[in-house]
Amino acid sequence: MHVVADGAVAPKNDFVLPFLLDGLELHGRLIRLGSAIDEIILAHDYPWPVAHLLAEALTLTAMLASIFKYKGVLNLQIKGDGPVGLIVCDATDGGLLRGYAKFERNRLPPFCYKKNNAARLLGEGYLAFTVERGPDKERYQGIVELGGRTLEQCAHHYFQQSVQYDAVLKLGVSQDRDKTWRAGGIMLQCLPRQESIAFGKKIDEAWSKHRDLVQKIKPITLYQSGISPFTVLFELFNGDNIRVYEAKNLRAKCSCSKERIEVVLAALPNEEIESLKVNGKIVVTCEFCNLQTIFCESDLTELRDRGKLE
Repeated sequence: MHVVADGAVAPKNDFVLPFLLDGLELHGRLIRLGSAIDEIILAHDYPWPVAHLLAEALTLTAMLASIFKYKGVLNLQIKGDGPVGLIVCDATDGGLLRGYAKFERNRLPPFCYKKNNAARLLGEGYLAFTVERGPDKERYQGIVELGGRTLEQCAHHYFQQSVQYDAVLKLGVSQDRDKTWRAGGIMLQCLPRQESIAFGKKIDEAWSKHRDLVQKIKPITLYQSGISPFTVLFELFNGDNIRVYEAKNLRAKCSCSKERIEVVLAALPNEEIESLKVNGKIVVTCEFCNLQTIFCESDLTELRDRGKLE
């Protein structure tokens, strides 16, 4: 039996689709990204291996953000001593995504243009997830050392070390012939349980079976928009009671603004403000969206008159 929740519509791209294997208490998410991830990546001149790694990180961030029941932002940060020294991604509870990567082009090994090897690109370091729920609420953070050849394996290492339930995921990323990026992923969770021993054994057997199914799924199935996500789930978990819920839309959106930058400038001493000037102007470039905001002397004078700069 396959059950689709009332109002659930099969979207094509830029969504996260929650589902449940009814009676087994196995919870999952199917995610697919098209224009949202393409917009984020194309805002920068990333080499292919860096763009591919960032696309995986964005997919992972959006997937995990959909699990938490919160109002705020989930932040993923990956920091290492390899050619790609930093990846930062954000996903809000409203489905807004942004992300960027810092890298040293001259350190990228030639082989990485043909193979996905996160370990060689990132080196040694850590992976951290932080849930920011507002200034008046306690934040949640999980951090582990990077472990695994791919980002997918790094995420599994995080699950093993930092969370209290079993989880498995699969990621898929591709750049089309027209240079547009697509990404997809699926995650399955086996939450803690306190049922009878007999029922617990049934769950363990089901978890082992479905974990293997997720690990064997072809990546193209995850990001190919021509395949309905309902079809993907029903064929993957054939014979099980699948309950699919309403999809949540995702889109690229940076939270930077001139007003936010003014707040940052206002916190700096006047000497530092002067040191930032080039030809009498201050140019601030957002690391996420690469948008430049220019402050000329008249803008700074106005800020002083408004009392924002001392």
